[in-house]
Amino acid sequence: MKTKSIFGYLLLLGCCAAALAQGSKPVGQTSPGGVLGNAIGNVEREFVPAAEAMPEDKYSFVPSSGEFKGVRTFAQQLKHVAAVNFIVAAAILGEKPPVDTGGEDGPDTIKSKADIVKFLKDSFAFARKAASGINEKNAVAAIKSPFGEGTATRLGLATVIVGHCFDHYGQVVVYLRMNGIVPPASRK
Repeated sequence: MKTKSIFGYLLLLGCCAAALAQGSKPVGQTSPGGVLGNAIGNVEREFVPAAEAMPEDKYSFVPSSGEFKGVRTFAQQLKHVAAVNFIVAAAILGEKPPVDTGGEDGPDTIKSKADIVKFLKDSFAFARKAASGINEKNAVAAIKSPFGEGTATRLGLATVIVGHCFDHYGQVVVYLRMNGIVPPASRK
C-alpha cells in the first residue's frame, strides 16, 4: 500500500509539473519577433556597457602593435555597429533608416562619446522594434537586401544584427583590455 501511495504522489507531481510547463511561456519567447528581440537585447546588454566603459579620451584608440594596420578606432567600431543596425533594421521594416547613418561607417558628425553611445543605444532600440514585427507569416518572405542587389529574409537579417554585433563586440573587448579595462560583462 505504501508503494502505491508513493507512486500516486509521484504521478500527481509529474502531472502538475507538465501542466505548469505547458501553461507558461518564457517572457518574450512567444513569437519569432520576441525571440529575435531578446537575442538583440542580449547583445545590447553586453555591447553598450562596453562602449560606456571606455574613457572618452580613449575613443580614438586603435591598436598599433601586431597585425592591426588599417583597423577602426574604438569610436569607429561603435559607429559602424550602430549604422549597420539601423540599415538592417530599416530593411526588415521596409523603410529608410530614421537617421542619417553615414553609410556603414556612421555619420562623421557624431564625434563625442555621449553622442556615439546615444547613436548606439538608439540603433539597438530600432533593431528591437524591427525584430518585434517578425512573425511566422513574414519571417522568410523575400525582401530587398540592404547590401546591394538581391533579396534577404527578415529572419536572416535579424540574425545578421546579432552576429555582426557579437563579431565587433569581440574586437571592442580586445580594445578595452589593451587599455587595462576589464569589460563590464567579465567583471564579478
